Amino acid sequence: MTAHDPSLGRTSGGLLGWLGLGPRHPHQPAETPGGESHLDRRDGLRQRQLDEVVRFLTAHQLEVSTVTLTIAWNYLTGADSQLVRSIDRQVQARKPVTLEWIDQELGRQDRVDEMAVLADLMQRLETSIDEFGKASRDAHVATSEYHSALEGHVNELEQVTRAGEVISELANIAKVMLRRTREIEKQMLRSEAQTRALRRRLDEARRSAEEDHLTGLPNRRAFEAVFEEEFRLARASAETLCVAFCDIDHFKKINDEHGHEAGDRVLKLVADAFARISNDHCHVARHGGEEFVLLLRGETLEQACAQLDHLREQLASRRLVNRANDRPFGQVTFSAGVADVFRCGDPRSALRAADSALYRAKQEGRNRVAAASEADCQPPELKVA
Repeated sequence: MTAHDPSLGRTSGGLLGWLGLGPRHPHQPAETPGGESHLDRRDGLRQRQLDEVVRFLTAHQLEVSTVTLTIAWNYLTGADSQLVRSIDRQVQARKPVTLEWIDQELGRQDRVDEMAVLADLMQRLETSIDEFGKASRDAHVATSEYHSALEGHVNELEQVTRAGEVISELANIAKVMLRRTREIEKQMLRSEAQTRALRRRLDEARRSAEEDHLTGLPNRRAFEAVFEEEFRLARASAETLCVAFCDIDHFKKINDEHGHEAGDRVLKLVADAFARISNDHCHVARHGGEEFVLLLRGETLEQACAQLDHLREQLASRRLVNRANDRPFGQVTFSAGVADVFRCGDPRSALRAADSALYRAKQEGRNRVAAASEADCQPPELKVA
């Protein structure tokens, strides 16, 4: 469901009808002996949901429209995890959740949705290539076997000299068929080679779609797939799993004073520092802008914080110079928030907790690592912006 779906404005019954709270059907179930029907209880739940939607719109002073109703519903039900995180960060920063801000967020999410569509198309193309490759190999094998059998029959026919012109004519026909099967076999070999080349190009396209071109790290879409798999593995093997958000401090100042090209070099430098600690149990990705995200499996919250703090100290101890103009960058640092995924309960809550811890680290002066508390795992209270 999208915020711009025109069908949301055509549902009969207005707002109550959209939420399933319109007039009851004349053939509704009779009341139970306790005086309350299943429909009554369901209506009560819907009424509470409607109250929450109204409180959300009132708290943020948003007008009632199909867009704001959809945003409120997706946020309160958690149907759009990226939107939930964006609104949580906006509220934590005490910034208003306005229609203009919502439009900007929807635009960014549309770009993420385009990447998801591209990934789905690539997956279907890969399946088609596999099927074509298998059919081509099977046809090649069958043609090769037919060629061998036919060649044997031709040799037998040529050895029979007393059977007359009929056998001689059959031998000539078989030779023509034999040449044709050789041609078909060559075509099958070319098809197999083309299939292998197409698969290589598809693999390159997949890597390109899942890689951040500036830093060479996996991008956010690739990270989400890794997070899902690491969560499954850690839960199956009863291992710890931590997630961390890391954000370069005062990055806008670097861009303003040295230019975006210099800012890109700083991003690559920090990305390389994170990449050096990555392995099969530590995954790093660029989440967007100057923000990175890490997964650390098999490490406790304290161990994960210590590892990131050590990396932070190493980076902060360096004195960097802009080679383009010999001007010093000064101290380049990052702040981080780390959360225990299973202590928070699920990946979504853990991401929110890590983000809250990161925000606290920024508020406390930057250049530090903050561990998420139990309170960070809880959704933020609705506040008037």
